[in-house]
Amino acid sequence: MSDATPQAEWPHLFRPGSDDARVLLMLHGTGGNEQEIAGLASALDPTAAILAPRGRVQENGMNRWFRRLSEGVFDTADVARRADDLAAFLTWARATYALGDRPIVAVGFSNGANIALATALLHPAVLPRVIAFSGMHPLAPSLDADRGIDARVAAGDLSASAVLLLNGRTDPMAPLGSVQKLATMLEERGAHVQVELRPGGHGITESDVAAAVAWLA
Repeated sequence: MSDATPQAEWPHLFRPGSDDARVLLMLHGTGGNEQEIAGLASALDPTAAILAPRGRVQENGMNRWFRRLSEGVFDTADVARRADDLAAFLTWARATYALGDRPIVAVGFSNGANIALATALLHPAVLPRVIAFSGMHPLAPSLDADRGIDARVAAGDLSASAVLLLNGRTDPMAPLGSVQKLATMLEERGAHVQVELRPGGHGITESDVAAAVAWLA
């Protein structure tokens, strides 16, 4: 892992849920934690198991999943490294908690949505299903982009992946153009993509939750 911390020492919460129920991988936003985001899981599927790790990057004392260069400008190399770490953690958790073949669905908000999307792009066999609240393209090519990362994204077969994007039309933190670019790229790679847009900006609304519940059903 990026900071050499064993998976077992990665702060996280696990609740087993009902036998054979899906596992909701709950990924908090900037400044959040595993306890806060876990509360959303019961609204989505009260029978599900909950796996909620904590972002291990610190920004001004706030938990995050990866570094950024400025607001909306991600350190894409760090995004990819942290996505690799999360995929390794999921493999560890599946074995440690005897999850067998139970499907894992990532549910992320903002920064958590972005790391979920990055992990799904780079490790689709490990994480093929994502619900992204107020997320955006996490690995968009930019001046600082690692061309190797671009190649990994382009080579990915996402035909077994399904992604739900839930966004506000006027969200300055997750611009609509980035969301649309992400949706197009996912579809080009073969993913099943559903985009739900609502009025307003950053956050999780009741309509977002209702759409996520319907998508899970």
